[in-house]
Amino acid sequence: MKNADSIMKLSKNLSLAEVTKSITAKRLGINNVPDDEWIVENLKSIAEHIFQPLRNAFGCPIYVSSGYRGPELNRAIGGSLRSQHMEGRALDLDADVYGKCTNSEIFEWIRENVEFDQMVWEFGDSDNPDWVHVSYVHDGVNRGRCLKACRDDEGKVYYEVMFKAL
Repeated sequence: MKNADSIMKLSKNLSLAEVTKSITAKRLGINNVPDDEWIVENLKSIAEHIFQPLRNAFGCPIYVSSGYRGPELNRAIGGSLRSQHMEGRALDLDADVYGKCTNSEIFEWIRENVEFDQMVWEFGDSDNPDWVHVSYVHDGVNRGRCLKACRDDEGKVYYEVMFKAL
């Protein structure tokens, strides 16, 4: 894909530009626009099956703090070598940015209303995560796995299973 294609719509309320933007990529001069149609199809699928139904249900903007991350950007930020972000299958959502709903509300809505592969309550506290990581697999099996990101005494991240899928 060319950079001009980044204005393409993935769903009614989500564009390719929104899921590929990155301050780190911009600062480091990394082109973070996918050039693989399979990745774009994955982004369209998560937009249509997770993001847009969520957006429609709440009727307000939902901020995508991280979407697609190409391998170079993923390395630069220290992302997982198996990150679903690199495949266009994951979004980090932050409803608190606009103050119309909370991250815990979108976490619960996704869990109760749509099929998903993995969802992570990212840090925060017991009432509200700092953001919600969600993934969707259109060409495979969605596990419906819910995790909570935690830090140990040395600051190392680990994940706890919150509950099984509905």
